Amino acid sequence: MSDRAPLRGRRWLRRVTVILLVSALATGRALAHGGSLRSATPEELAIPTWLFLMTGGGVIGASFLLASFVTNRGFIDAVHEWHRLLSVPRETVFALVLKLVGVVGLGAVLYFGLFGPQFPLSNLAILTVWVGWWAGYTISVYLLGNTWEAVNPWRTLAEALPALDAPYPESLGAWPSVAGLLALVWLEVVSPLADQADLLATVVLAYTVVTLTGAVVYGPETWFSTVDPVSRVFRYYGRVAPFKRTKDGLSFRLPGAALSETRFVTGPDEIAFVIAILWVTTYDGLVTTPAWVDFATWLVGLGVPAVILYPAAILAGFALFLGAYRLATTKSIEYAETYLPPRTLANRFAPSLLAIAAGYHLAHFLGYFLSLSPALVTVAASPFSPPPDVPVLPLPSWFGGVNLTFVLLGHLGAIWVAHATAYDLFPSRLQAVRSQYPYIAVMMFYTMVSLWIVAEPALTPPFI
Repeated sequence: MSDRAPLRGRRWLRRVTVILLVSALATGRALAHGGSLRSATPEELAIPTWLFLMTGGGVIGASFLLASFVTNRGFIDAVHEWHRLLSVPRETVFALVLKLVGVVGLGAVLYFGLFGPQFPLSNLAILTVWVGWWAGYTISVYLLGNTWEAVNPWRTLAEALPALDAPYPESLGAWPSVAGLLALVWLEVVSPLADQADLLATVVLAYTVVTLTGAVVYGPETWFSTVDPVSRVFRYYGRVAPFKRTKDGLSFRLPGAALSETRFVTGPDEIAFVIAILWVTTYDGLVTTPAWVDFATWLVGLGVPAVILYPAAILAGFALFLGAYRLATTKSIEYAETYLPPRTLANRFAPSLLAIAAGYHLAHFLGYFLSLSPALVTVAASPFSPPPDVPVLPLPSWFGGVNLTFVLLGHLGAIWVAHATAYDLFPSRLQAVRSQYPYIAVMMFYTMVSLWIVAEPALTPPFI
């Protein structure tokens, strides 16, 4: 192997580090925002600038330490192979309760969305979807385990319907779920789904019709394992969690340990879905930043039609993130000087990015969930006639630092998973370390973008 490769890698990584640090230093006082229904939450949580800068520096320093000094294969294998098996019945009353909760929840969203109070904070459909489901339930999936297969009301309904079991075109793979996820998040951003209950119920009803039709045509197992973007999101997030149901019971592993398994991601379509999860989580926050408002205003001022602004942005950002990951794979092969095909490296390292996505989602939505949970409980207790003053929990000013900690933990988890994957792929310790330089740089880029978005004040996206 050439001695110039590690030198080139260190120089390249050093340049990226300097750029990221300069970007962080250029940021002023930081503010964090919540999410949908943000006007009702005690947002704009002040975060000291020194904490923001130290967090970014800590992320970069820890990345170097983990990549450079943890080289004991026995220790790495012991960490990832450790698990405990909890004996639980295969079919439990709890699973049946989850199915019932899912179906009743879907019915409540449709009914109260169409016929309930239309004020967002008093409407059970809006609070259930955005506070209970997209914020609270999603957090439970990557912190505890994936229960969506039992909760999924569309799957429960589809399994009660006859199935045609038409052959699904294998060439499509997971690409329909990639397009579906991008479309759903674009729709959530450009439409008032978090404010208009009847519109939200209409979209949920349309999703129900499409999903049940697809499940009847291709069969529930094929539809929900391959096409349905929501099921795939929860299945991928569930890999971050420590609990997983197996045929022998409930397996408990360290969080993120399952992300280094060899057969998790097997093709470019599944890599694209991992990147899509990472990008749409970022896109949702990016379009509320002052920088986006200024940029969008400038573009429309040049004559760019406002109607194409947001679809073009979500596609361009996805292409940028996907291109960055493919470039990192190419560079990884170059620095590791390996004959392994690019597809092998791309498949194995992609799951580590899910830890970053989970950390960013937790940073973005935990405060939002805690603030609006009292409103959800109050309206659920009296959905037909909620009180005029719905309670909202104020958060302390230090909570903004907790958000940045979640971004940091997600990044460190991703670095560790990538590190373990590299030592499983390469026979040489030096190759394993070199192979991670580009991926670490990509993760640092993703994390610094996430930190910047979480730290920016939230504005209303323009032209929508």
